Amino acid sequence: MAGPLVTSIDHRQLGRDSLFLMAEVRLSGTEAEHRVKVRNLSAGGMMAEGAMKVLRGTPVEVNLRNIGWVDGVVAWIQDNRFGIAFIEEIDPKLARAPVGTGPSTPRFVKPPIAQAVGPLRKI
Repeated sequence: MAGPLVTSIDHRQLGRDSLFLMAEVRLSGTEAEHRVKVRNLSAGGMMAEGAMKVLRGTPVEVNLRNIGWVDGVVAWIQDNRFGIAFIEEIDPKLARAPVGTGPSTPRFVKPPIAQAVGPLRKI
C-alpha cells in the first residue's frame, strides 16, 4: 500500500507526554506482532523501544491500549528506538485511561475502593 509520505507533515510541534505503555507493532500487511515499549505518545505519533528491526519510511500498524490498531510510518530510527508518525491523529488520553473496572477486570488493575464510609472513631 503506497500512501503519502508523512515526512511532509511535521508532527513534532504536537504536545506529547512521556509515559510507559506496552504496544504491539507489525509491518503493514503481515501477521507477526512485535511487543514494544511506548516511551512517549502524542496525537500525531509515538516513540517506541524494542528489538524490532525497521527501516525509515516503512508502513506499520500499532495496537494501542483502548484505541486499537493505528496506521503509521516509521519516521526515524536510533539504536533500539524508533519514531512512528500516525497517518491519522489519535486521542492519546484514551491510551492512558484505566483499562477497566468491570467484573472481568483483574483485581490488581482496578482502582482502590473507598474504605471509610462513615466517620472514623477513636480507639
